[in-house]
Amino acid sequence: MTSKPPLYFDFSQESHFAATMAGPVAELWQQRQEGMFQGAAELNIGWAALTGHNADKAIIVVNGRVESYWKYQEVFYDLVRQGYDVFALDHRGQGVSDRLTEDTQLGHVEHFDDYVADLDTFIQQVILPRGYQQHFMLAHSMGGTIASLYLARHPDVVDSAVLSAPMHGIHLKNWMRPIASPLARMVEHIKRQPDYAPGQLPYYPKPFADNALCQSEVRYQWFRDLYEHRQELRLGGPSARWVWQGMAAAKRCMFEAGNITAPVLLLQASDDTIIDNRAHGRFCEAMHRASRDCELKVIHGARHELLFESDKYRQPVLAAAISHFRKAEISPA
Repeated sequence: MTSKPPLYFDFSQESHFAATMAGPVAELWQQRQEGMFQGAAELNIGWAALTGHNADKAIIVVNGRVESYWKYQEVFYDLVRQGYDVFALDHRGQGVSDRLTEDTQLGHVEHFDDYVADLDTFIQQVILPRGYQQHFMLAHSMGGTIASLYLARHPDVVDSAVLSAPMHGIHLKNWMRPIASPLARMVEHIKRQPDYAPGQLPYYPKPFADNALCQSEVRYQWFRDLYEHRQELRLGGPSARWVWQGMAAAKRCMFEAGNITAPVLLLQASDDTIIDNRAHGRFCEAMHRASRDCELKVIHGARHELLFESDKYRQPVLAAAISHFRKAEISPA
């Protein structure tokens, strides 16, 4: 594949969304590599890559809960146009990877650290053998939790990281905060088999007008249409065990943040109602106390899914991410 010169800070736009997705994005997606590797507890974990665009630098995308690399086709396209090879995996229990329960729409995990172990296996088996000079990480939401723990435990692999609305805490009403984790543990104990956390349901394609994820109708509808066409990607609410495992993992991010050596850009959506934004400041403070580099950048007016938001928010997000990666780049030998 012939590598084209990067079109710096030239990102796809909503005004040409349909034509871009049907044309150059679809064409690039046809060139993807896909595979499976065996993760923790011998689960099959799916991955995808777009390579041949940069022999020296790769971006590892770590997506969020309910997501799949299939959803990230536009993001992949934009990153490739910035001159990077791109890799992503689907976490256990979602996307194209093996499920953990008979109910394929239940978002379940036995141990949150299994996500981190899977990411490490992916990097060790699929990415590092390709010999890139530098590795960057772009992680969103739950992927931000996974990435934070990975970066803390494997400090010499990733050169620079961007965390998009990372789940360093879950957005809860004040009265729920002290009881959410014990309640989830109690529900798990009573049910004895994995089941939805209180108030959670199987997959439901919420109308755009009622969604709390983003303000781009074309991107939101494309994602819903994708899950209608590829129903195996659908995932509903989390299990009770996922809730308390996720909350515990978010806390561990605070304790382990000081072990992260890669410079971190943390992008926060000011109008996020999915995760607890207050935790982001605490995370960066923990890195600063260890003399680590963490920059917190607030995207005012944006909702949780920064990488799928309206252009007025998404364009600055991508520009900030690419600028952050470029600061850590070294020239090829």
